[in-house]
Amino acid sequence: MSARSKARKRALDVLFESEVRGLPVGGTLPDRIEDNDPPVNEFTVALVEGVAKNIGAIDDLLSAHSVGWTLDRMPAVDRNILRIGAYELLYDDQVPDVVAVSEAVALARDLSTDESPAFVNGLLARLLQLKPTLGI
Repeated sequence: MSARSKARKRALDVLFESEVRGLPVGGTLPDRIEDNDPPVNEFTVALVEGVAKNIGAIDDLLSAHSVGWTLDRMPAVDRNILRIGAYELLYDDQVPDVVAVSEAVALARDLSTDESPAFVNGLLARLLQLKPTLGI
């Protein structure tokens, strides 16, 4: 697993933990940085902070383009994988679009249900289609 893939997994851990504990998006990041076990690298911090900064727009887009699923009905793992993927796809110019989608699908394949990779791929592919018209 590449360093960036590990950083994405760590960002997912932080986002998921924050949600499960009822904290704001990324609310456990300061504790994870302080603990540093496992280490939290700069890319993980950038992902968590980027998702937190843009959570309203990201969740609105995911809600608007998710067919048959509301954000509340999605498994928490999928919801947070999609948030990371959408952030990278729409807000991080350093990450190629195809990599953002591929990495999100890989996380879903490794950590969620059998149906999750196809769902994540489909929703992020839709956002990729719409990206030129979103004005982001």
